[in-house]
This record gives sequence, C-alpha cells and structure tokens, in this order.
Amino acid sequence: IALAVFTFYPSSSVALDKVSVGLSAVSAIFGVAWVTEDKGIFKKHGIDAEVIVIGGGAARGVSSLIAGDVQFLLGAGDAAINANLRGADVVIVASVLNKGVQRVMSRPELKRPEDLINKNVGITRFGSAAHLVLLMMLKKWGMSPAQIHMIQVGTSPAMVASLDKGGIDAAVLTIPSVFVAEDRGYRVLADLDEMDIYYLNTMLETTRSYLRTHPDQATRFIKAFVEGIAYFKKNKKESLEVLRRKLRTEAGGERQLEKSYDLLAAKHYERAPYPSLKGVETVLDFLARENPKAKGADPKSFVDDRVVREIDASGFIKSLYNN
Repeated sequence: IALAVFTFYPSSSVALDKVSVGLSAVSAIFGVAWVTEDKGIFKKHGIDAEVIVIGGGAARGVSSLIAGDVQFLLGAGDAAINANLRGADVVIVASVLNKGVQRVMSRPELKRPEDLINKNVGITRFGSAAHLVLLMMLKKWGMSPAQIHMIQVGTSPAMVASLDKGGIDAAVLTIPSVFVAEDRGYRVLADLDEMDIYYLNTMLETTRSYLRTHPDQATRFIKAFVEGIAYFKKNKKESLEVLRRKLRTEAGGERQLEKSYDLLAAKHYERAPYPSLKGVETVLDFLARENPKAKGADPKSFVDDRVVREIDASGFIKSLYNN
C-alpha cells in the first residue's frame, strides 16, 4: 500500500525542498521564473520554490544571495562578477539573457548618439543594468559619461513618465516599456540587440558553497528552470497570462506585453541556457578600468555550467522540444 501511495501520489509522501529565488527587478525578462513557479514545474522536480522580488538592481540581489536570504538569483551578470572579484562566493550557473533587450529611447528631435551631449539621460539607478548598458554604449560611440547628465529615475515605467513630463530627454528602457515609449512617438536612438555587445543581461546565479552542499537540490532546481524555458517558449497563451498577472498589465498594455513575449521566446531564451563566456570577457574588460583584478582574470572562473551540460548531455533538453 505504501509503495502504491508513493508511486501514484509522490507529493503526499515526499516533502519538497524549499528553495528561494530572488529577482533583481520586476520585468518581463523574469517571465521564465514566474511561469516555472506558476505552472508547478518546480514542484514536479521536488522543489518548493519561492520567487521573491528583491528589487534595487542586481547589486542588492547579490547581497541577498551572499547573505543566504535566497539560494538563487536572477540578475545582471556584471554584479555577480564584480562580487566574485571582491572575494564573494558567487557563481553564474545558467543564462537567462546573454544579450540585452534595452533600448535608448529619446525625444524625436534627438537623432544621433552625439545629440545626447549635455542632455538628461534616465537610468534606473547607478550600478544597475541600465547604467552599465549606457556606459558600454557610450564607450562604443567614443563618448565620455561626463558628456551627458545621468539621472536616476527608478523603474522603466517611471522613466517613460519622466519623458512625458520633460524631466529627461532620453532613457535606457527595458521591455515592455520600450514598446510603450515607441507607441508614444519616442525615437529608438540605440537598440542593444542590434549592437555587438554581449554583457550577460540576466543570469541565473548561486554560490559555490550551495552547489557543493546541496548538489541534488541545485540540479533539480536548474532542471526545472530549463523545463520552464521550454514551457514558456511552447505555450504563449498560458505564459502571457502569467506575465499579465505578475506585471499587472492593464488592457491597453497587452500588445506591448505580447511583443515582449515574442522577443524573449523567439530570440533570447535559449533552449540550453549556457552563459556566454564572450559576455564574461566583455564585463571583465569593462570592469578592468576601475578594478585591476579584472584584468587578466580567467572568464571560466566566474561560471560553473556543469549542471546545464549534464542536463543537456542526458538528452533531457532535446526531449522537451520533441513533442
């Protein structure tokens, strides 16, 4: 009888392992985490996952990871690399977005990057992904940060509102706010997706100590995450419904949300989510200007993708897309 109960009703006889995963912000980018939780995929793999919005950017999220408040973090890769360079036990185990989806949206009369000189450009906050993206773009354009006025505004929706009120002239926005701004007539001055900049927009991060002390839990969590990507990519209607609820999207914003989903599902969420070593190199090169430890550092030392490789080699990822 006991064997029958275990076989047919495993959740009633086996306790799920509690795992907390932090999100560095509220954005459609994190849709895979919400969908994996909402559709019971974590529980399917024996994980009772609590998805927590930490906010405040990746730096705050990494602090929560180091403190043990969460076991996994979805946040910008540069924060994890920066913490690692300072001796923190943080490692990247999988990718969410290897490239960025941010765009610099500006008032229509600003047509070229150099038109931003002496203008107010909005970012979420210093040290955030938006800040890093802007610095990388400025470098590529041969411009100095001192040539513009960076304004900390907060969220992407807040920056759209500031554009409307004339508080800023341009802003580094993420999805779906980029589509909202586009519909309101603001110009796409720069699209990171069209630039040859790999910078680890959003990674799945944990600590080496957690991987060492909880190898089975970590493997099952990452396996669920990989299956969540497949579900997201294959089930548009259901995934959009989760995004609507989590982002509290009003009726007028559904079209922009759908465009965000299409961008993530078709182009950015990868079936086998390996972190980009090229992206690590880009971040290290950028950080080397202020941190000597970044110069000459081995990109592989910031990544541990063994679990993803094992899952991939087993045929599990391929099986998710065969039906």
